[in-house]
Amino acid sequence: MPETLSAARDIHASLIRNEPMQARSTARLAALLDAAAAVVAEIGYERLTTAMVADGAGASIGTVYRYFPDRIAVLQSLAARNEERLTERLLAVVAEPQHEDWFAALSASFDALVEFFRTETGFASIRLGDVLDLRPAEGEPRNSVVARTIFEALVDRFELADDERARTGFELAYEAADALIARAFARDAKGDAARLDAARAVMRSVLAEYLPLPS
Repeated sequence: MPETLSAARDIHASLIRNEPMQARSTARLAALLDAAAAVVAEIGYERLTTAMVADGAGASIGTVYRYFPDRIAVLQSLAARNEERLTERLLAVVAEPQHEDWFAALSASFDALVEFFRTETGFASIRLGDVLDLRPAEGEPRNSVVARTIFEALVDRFELADDERARTGFELAYEAADALIARAFARDAKGDAARLDAARAVMRSVLAEYLPLPS
């Protein structure tokens, strides 16, 4: 398991008061996070309350507090789950055998990221928790972590040049694309086509400044 994916799972676990050990407890926790994601998708993360989470999961408010100290911990845990699921998906795409070069694998990862925005409930609103204004900020930005994980997977598979400049350029390209994709879904639940096209073009343009693109 990649170190960064393991770190995402550790973050998720650290936010939970009582880490579930039995299948029933794991299912209950998943139901709470699914309920939170549904509320976030419907009305936004700002208005989420623990009572809404309990109601959506068909649980008591006490059950919510058994796992989470407050609504912020719910949101952080949901964001950590998003990161874990997204990272697993993007790594799987990079590993697909049909990609002939690193940019083809990255382009497929871009498509997978867009699809994740479409299909993962609440992701367009909360993403990896980067929209939560929590101060003081702690640790490395999660987008940076995901970008590094994908870059290292591309390096491992395609022997892509690995140096500080290349890593910086890749992170910038990922962040720029992610920001435009997020705006595309803020304007249109299916993703505004013009902004999605711009996101792909910007990603390619930024990468071309730092890495030689395959012909």
